[in-house]
Amino acid sequence: MKNAGPEMQVDIGGLIIKNPVLTASGTFGYGSEYVPYLDITRLGAIIAKGVSLEPRAGNKPPRIMETPCGMLNAIGLENPGVHVFIKEKLPFLRQFSVPVIANVFGETIDDFKRVTELLSESKGVDGLEINISCPNVKKGGTIFGSDPDMALAVTREVKRLTDLPVIIKLTPNVTDICLIAETVEEGGADAVSLINTLTGMSVDIERRIPHLANVTGGLSGPAVKPIALRMVWQVAKRVKIPVIGIGGIMNASDALEFLIVGARAVQIGTANFINPSATTDIIDGIEDYLKRHNIDDINDLIGTFDEEGKAC
Repeated sequence: MKNAGPEMQVDIGGLIIKNPVLTASGTFGYGSEYVPYLDITRLGAIIAKGVSLEPRAGNKPPRIMETPCGMLNAIGLENPGVHVFIKEKLPFLRQFSVPVIANVFGETIDDFKRVTELLSESKGVDGLEINISCPNVKKGGTIFGSDPDMALAVTREVKRLTDLPVIIKLTPNVTDICLIAETVEEGGADAVSLINTLTGMSVDIERRIPHLANVTGGLSGPAVKPIALRMVWQVAKRVKIPVIGIGGIMNASDALEFLIVGARAVQIGTANFINPSATTDIIDGIEDYLKRHNIDDINDLIGTFDEEGKAC
């Protein structure tokens, strides 16, 4: 029997998901951490914590700092490595009827290639999100996602090695994020997700030292939402591939803003730390909105933003 509620299914570069609400990498662990708090099977997809070729210890503490309307984190992409992820984390995730998107990062293009190959051969991975907000150690530490040529090269190499949908996660710490989005689209990306965190810092004025041992960290939370929303709107107008919105989404109203300006789906990040059931609360809120506005299919809402304000 067909569900009496509105249709919530969306297509993200060939990956069909039951609703547009995904978890943001690094904020939902590997899924098991949130089992006591929500029904994981309701999620559109799970994006697991980022994995690298070899294990990483991350940065030394302190590495999290609360800020007005957000938080700074300098975790340093701590993870057990792709082999442990495949052996110990994927089996748990496979028991749920929810697509699993693996988040991949590396310090060289060869790192991205090898992790892509390993994940593509593994049962239970339904898509890849490629984090290009990392420094290329062979290019003097230049961020992959800030250089169009490097962004293009990573995208092409990853696409060449996998049949899985490839989502490129974009950094906002660039002059023109639309240029990078168009570049990875040219390279074959199936979708883009944005934004990753903004670089920020915080100072202990009594000791005159940084609050974070790494000095700088990634700013997330409600404070970044207006910037993220603007960038998603701009990118959605410039590329033909699906856009996934990220940045300060705390409730259904926030999520709806991203969908209206053109995002095909959204990722929930910092909100998970405040409300462990934020994702399912947002799904409920979106469904309620669609019912109240007599919208039968969420795809009829996506991209309906009226820049001239004539809709009202």
